[in-house]
Amino acid sequence: MFSYIILLLPLLAIFMMMRSQKKRQAQMQSMQTSLQPGSGVRTIGGMYALVKAVNDETVELEVAPGVVAHYTKGAIAAVLEPLEYDAIINGRPAEDEAVEDAAADADADEKPLSLSKDEAKADAEAPESK
Repeated sequence: MFSYIILLLPLLAIFMMMRSQKKRQAQMQSMQTSLQPGSGVRTIGGMYALVKAVNDETVELEVAPGVVAHYTKGAIAAVLEPLEYDAIINGRPAEDEAVEDAAADADADEKPLSLSKDEAKADAEAPESK
């Protein structure tokens, strides 16, 4: 009985390794088929770029404005969501910019600050009517 367990453990380990390898290959294949122009990607070297064109074996990536390089599809580590790509490239997500724009609009409705002491005193004494 003990010898059967010793024989089954390596077979089980091999089976599990093959299964996880197939899952990774299927995930990589689906990621490569989802590549389309305009997508943000990260390469296996850690470089972020935009996809300009997808060919049979290669992908054209715009690594800087006006600079296009050819990479194999296997060099793409991840296809990024647009908000995630924007957050990485610009340093903050687009949602934060929308919040800041709304805050700036709210501040614009308030009275501008005065540098003159006389104007500040007159504003403080005058009753506000809204």
